[in-house]
Amino acid sequence: MENIIIEGSRDTYFIPSVNFELHTGICEIVGESFLEDTIDFYKPLMNWVEDYIEQEKRPLAFIIKLTYFNTSTSRCILDILNILKDYEEAGGEVVVNWHFDENDIDMEEDIEDYIQDTGLEINLIPFQKK
Repeated sequence: MENIIIEGSRDTYFIPSVNFELHTGICEIVGESFLEDTIDFYKPLMNWVEDYIEQEKRPLAFIIKLTYFNTSTSRCILDILNILKDYEEAGGEVVVNWHFDENDIDMEEDIEDYIQDTGLEINLIPFQKK
């Protein structure tokens, strides 16, 4: 296994920055996610999380700092959160911190929906957008 590092961009489509660190178990997704081939982008991230769980069996911290994501991204995030919940239920240590603009009520509601849908504890961390 190797780290996954993807530099985000805001060209025709918005690609989030990704930093999945093998040795620390810290996984970050930051920026905006509006992609043409969302599944092609997120599938390797899902596979990495599954491989980490299978091979490393160590604590995993998932940090999300998305200011915008489209519907197809939402489904992929739900899939990742379900993987994390399964790991937690199997005895794995999981922390999910979701940073969001405190004025973005829709984002906060989306996060609360993820909590309800997965049963996973997600720490909501509000910030003020500059």
